Amino acid sequence: MNLSYWEYKTWLSNIDYTIVGSGIVGLNCALHLKKRFPKAKILVLEKGFLPQGASTKNAGFACFGSISEIIADLREHSEQHVFELVQRRWNGIQILRETLGDRALDFQQLGGHELFLNQHIDLYEACHEKRGYINTLLSPIFGGDAFEEQPNRFKFKNVVNRYITNTFEAQLDTGEMMGELLRLVRNHDISVLNNIVVEEFLENSSNVTIKTGHFEFKTKRLLIATNGFASQLLNENVKPARAQVLITKPIKNLSIKGTFHFDEGYYYFRNIDDRILFGGGRNLDFKTEETMVFEETELIQNELVKLLREIILKDTPFEIDKRWSGVMGVGERKEPIVKQVSNLVFCGVRLGGMGIAIGSLVGKEMANLV
Repeated sequence: MNLSYWEYKTWLSNIDYTIVGSGIVGLNCALHLKKRFPKAKILVLEKGFLPQGASTKNAGFACFGSISEIIADLREHSEQHVFELVQRRWNGIQILRETLGDRALDFQQLGGHELFLNQHIDLYEACHEKRGYINTLLSPIFGGDAFEEQPNRFKFKNVVNRYITNTFEAQLDTGEMMGELLRLVRNHDISVLNNIVVEEFLENSSNVTIKTGHFEFKTKRLLIATNGFASQLLNENVKPARAQVLITKPIKNLSIKGTFHFDEGYYYFRNIDDRILFGGGRNLDFKTEETMVFEETELIQNELVKLLREIILKDTPFEIDKRWSGVMGVGERKEPIVKQVSNLVFCGVRLGGMGIAIGSLVGKEMANLV
């Protein structure tokens, strides 16, 4: 594509900072860069017509890790490491709330409930036994006990009749969150160009040449925030992990309120607009779900419907309205990669399915590396 003089002059010349990826990390990075450098010219490039990956496709959980996930982490990591993981998630949520406000997010602190299937009674008993220990470990973060046991008040079937609830967890509206972030970025005179695929970049001593499918240009600094797609531009330990989701049509008199997890976090559901949003099942076929392709599989979608019928909405008729998938970035370790890749290139990737919780913090940390 041959750009006009005006196009190049207005959008692609004298760029101080170029961010690849307009998700939670990329947009927060842009905002923090603008705060640090008010006169800087900042450009955000996005390969989709909307933010791709997981930022507009997630379930809208403001979560920090269910009790079984935290116990599993403690088998692999030190207490200090796990404490720091949860602290970063908590801090990230506070940055997001301060940036956008609870009203814009439709932030509702209804609690995050972990259910235990009847066949997982041993897991429930282990979590029950260790609840006091986990509360003591994490109380400096939350300022009190996070986990408490509650009765099965929503009458889910085929589960242990007690939940273990994190009372500090919340839900939000993913679409409103991303829409508000985009409005805030544009109000700060930051340009966002969509449908632009970055194919490669070439760095010299003074700038980075970015080559896209439509044009190439130079930037003084490059910041990569592509999470599950990081391997297309970086040689870092990040693998894609697809997550499949469905949502029902509105259900009359739906009483379920809150966010819910079961099977060690591999399944998750919530209420939204009198519907149930339900996702997960990646553990049924890890290899197939290690992909950057946005599509749904019969294996996982059938299992989601089966679990809706048997556990969540056993006595309630429902119809499926929409199905979709998102792509997360995971790796051997749970903490994100926030680093200076080279002299002029930086990255904030591998959010491990915790993008809402840590995305704002990772964006801020990446901006502070510059």
